[in-house]
Formats: sequence, structure tokens, C-alpha cells
Amino acid sequence: MRKYLFGTGLLSALTGGVTLLRSARSPEPFTWRTALAWLSWGITLALAIGSVVDTRRASRGKLIPMDSPRDGEKAKLLKRRLSR
Repeated sequence: MRKYLFGTGLLSALTGGVTLLRSARSPEPFTWRTALAWLSWGITLALAIGSVVDTRRASRGKLIPMDSPRDGEKAKLLKRRLSR
């Protein structure tokens, strides 16, 4: 589970969230740019979590969607899991 939690995509999404939280505590007003930054952060977090889920499914030999970035690595991930 450690390799999933400490993936670069998830860490960068969480770091971006911390940065947004710090900026939200500033006395500046909430603008449309801030709303877009929060929306962007939400999409980034969803994609990072989806990648973790797809990697875990592929390594267990389950089907993953064809549009997943891990689609081409299914055989390699399954082979690595079976070699343990």
C-alpha cells in the first residue's frame, strides 16, 4: 500500500491542496481564479486516485478501462505481482 500512497501524482495533488488551503486563509477575496484553482485541484486529485486504483486493479489481474494510462502496462504489472 505504501507504493500507492507515496506516488508522485498523489503527493503533488496533496501538496497543491495544502498550498490552496494556505491561500484560502489569506484575507484576499474569493475570485473566479480561486474557484478555477480549486476545480483544477479537484480534477488533479481525482486523476491521481484513479491512477492508483487502475494500477492496483491491473496488478491483481482485473480488467481496467481502455482509456486508462495503465492500460498498456497490464501484463507487466500482473507479471511483477505473480513473481512475488
